[in-house]
Amino acid sequence: MDMQNDSHSKTIGYILWIFGFTGSHRFYYGKPISGTIYFCTLGLLGIGWLIDLFLIPSMDRQADLRFKKGKIDYSAAWILLTFLGLFGIHRMYMGKWLTGLIYFLTGAIFGAGYIYDFWTLNTQVSFLNMQHEMLS
Repeated sequence: MDMQNDSHSKTIGYILWIFGFTGSHRFYYGKPISGTIYFCTLGLLGIGWLIDLFLIPSMDRQADLRFKKGKIDYSAAWILLTFLGLFGIHRMYMGKWLTGLIYFLTGAIFGAGYIYDFWTLNTQVSFLNMQHEMLS
């Protein structure tokens, strides 16, 4: 495995797996559909959550192949979204100060923006990292 593109962390994946009944580890690894299913079913009633204990290494490899490492760290953005997302801190970290402030003042636009970012954060970070690379 090319360590130069270690965009996602197994350690962060396992930390988010602890909250796996919410699907957060699946969202982190770029699997929003199964993340949503886990969120709605409490990790497939805990069974899928336990199975994912063993699937995280392969999900990590797939994410490393799919998403490019860059200036904005995926793991930092995901930790900030998971635990402080309603305050928009993850958006401020990515340089999106205006929407971060809007999230802060509105509780992530009353929660809808929080869910939107769970679905799209990897893509947002990839896009911003691509922009930074092009400007460098």
